[in-house]
Amino acid sequence: MAATAMPAATAQITYEDLYARWEKGNWSATEIDFSQDRSDWHERMSPEQQEAALWLFTLFFHGEDSVTDNLSPYIDAAPLEEQKYFLATQQVDEARHAVFFKRFVDEVVGQGDGSVGGGLRATEPLLTWGHRKVFSHLDEVAAGLRKDRSPVNLARAITMYHLIVEGALAQPTQHKIDEALGTMDVLPGFREGMRNVSLDEQRHIAFGVRVLADLHVADPAGTQEAIVEKFREVLPWTTAVALPPNRDLGYTECIGIDLTDLFEEGASLLEQRLRAVGLQVDELDRFPLPLDLPPRVRAERGLKLLSAGMLGPKDGTPVYDHEAVEILMDTLRRGAVPEAAPAGTVIQWDFADAQPWFLRIDNGSTSAEPGRAPRADVTLRMTFEDFVDVAAKREDPRRLMLRRRIRPRGSLRALARLPKVLPG
Repeated sequence: MAATAMPAATAQITYEDLYARWEKGNWSATEIDFSQDRSDWHERMSPEQQEAALWLFTLFFHGEDSVTDNLSPYIDAAPLEEQKYFLATQQVDEARHAVFFKRFVDEVVGQGDGSVGGGLRATEPLLTWGHRKVFSHLDEVAAGLRKDRSPVNLARAITMYHLIVEGALAQPTQHKIDEALGTMDVLPGFREGMRNVSLDEQRHIAFGVRVLADLHVADPAGTQEAIVEKFREVLPWTTAVALPPNRDLGYTECIGIDLTDLFEEGASLLEQRLRAVGLQVDELDRFPLPLDLPPRVRAERGLKLLSAGMLGPKDGTPVYDHEAVEILMDTLRRGAVPEAAPAGTVIQWDFADAQPWFLRIDNGSTSAEPGRAPRADVTLRMTFEDFVDVAAKREDPRRLMLRRRIRPRGSLRALARLPKVLPG
């Protein structure tokens, strides 16, 4: 078997250089001047702009606090001393970022009691369902890394922290905030701090890419599976991290941030990082995002599911929007494991409150179609709302079966295969 080669650009990243860049790029969160920011916030920004900006800033503030707390097991699990040293600098960075956001919340917005804990408590009600899910899972990932420092588990953990939290969620939002506030010509102190935060995050993400590239060279199949499965596990939560209050997708337009643009940049950066690790993105099996589609289309698909209530918190009945249903079913098709069932296996969903759909398993041409199949190996009777709740990770299908809200019929063998055919 031919050796897996690391992409040339990634091979040029060294842990020693990343450490040196940290020393050269040090900055002080306590010395940023917020005097003009206070004037801008209270005299130039409207209540709607203040509300939208504080909501976004809060997601960062709490995220920075969480990642600071969770880095220690990464330092312990890193196999190289150079990696441990860099991760130690990253923990300092994350704490500095939290101090920066705490200062803004306290000194500009006027919330909290001046302490980090007081600022967190004051802004905690603004956190989204997706944010709570993602960072609760990061806690679990860090705890798991303490117990299992294997290369595959390290790949899962680095994927969660550096590729997902920092690369797919934080960095594109940092860019859009800086662009928007620059266009408005407000909050110069905040913009200065945010640019410093973004430069720190660039180093962190480069480190994560290099670690995953090293792990991928040593174990291509195991590392790729770890990366793909982590994305599959958390995608329903990560997509909903930036879901605005009341599912108002125009909520941030008052400060010049379009969510489609934001999601598009996140999708584009994610694909770049996967390639930099060394993954062949055109050949990834079961990756939960349609990498064969342009980044903007991927962004529009995610926002469509959020708008229809098919992703995010359980805050009402999902809208049976035909386009959104097609996207949801296409996502299900892409995630199916054809090797887990004989070719031609048919899974039928018989919804009590919506048009039925079926999935035909066939390696290389698995399809999802509306209507009833002429023959089904398994039929799942349920409401469309329950189906959506399972897909969005708001309900456990086993719990729904025990409560007879999912009523299966058909081949017992096909039913037993179902968790392997449609994992997660």
